[in-house]
Amino acid sequence: MKKEDCYFLGKITRRHGLHGNVFLKLDTDQPEMYSKLDTVFVDINGLLVPFFIARQSWSKGETLIVSFKNSTEALVDQVVGKDVYLPLSGLPKLTGNKFYYHEVIGFEIREEDGKSCGIIESVNDQTGQHYFVLTLAGKQIVIPIIKDWILEINREEKFLKMSLPEGLMDVFLIPSKKDE
Repeated sequence: MKKEDCYFLGKITRRHGLHGNVFLKLDTDQPEMYSKLDTVFVDINGLLVPFFIARQSWSKGETLIVSFKNSTEALVDQVVGKDVYLPLSGLPKLTGNKFYYHEVIGFEIREEDGKSCGIIESVNDQTGQHYFVLTLAGKQIVIPIIKDWILEINREEKFLKMSLPEGLMDVFLIPSKKDE
């Protein structure tokens, strides 16, 4: 399994108890989708290694307590602190104006009039307000991800049409005049 064929699910944060269980902190806004995992892929030294789940139960919030099949003390020590992935093929297809962040990397953002705002290079979801990071005319542009601003997602032509507030693009493209 290659990392580009997977999506980040979460991180194994620490041991739980003495029976080889670990805490798996999920990085998702829909943790209920992961209440019955069979297999996860753990990034060990850059390779995605499959681990089969014997038992799992919920801890707090988005954290699972997981027990792997055939686990040993050495195996548990090896996976603590590691990132966990699942195959992209397991994600349900989204339609309409719903999308996965990894899905829109490389899409163009267009304003209502069709004017290009740039190509999405990445999505920052590490802050309270998630945003697209684009490049246009050699300049980095940041556009907040606000669902009411998204008018259309065209997956065939790879673009998002957005209703952006007047002047947002100017903040990034027009040089500011120094105060006198």
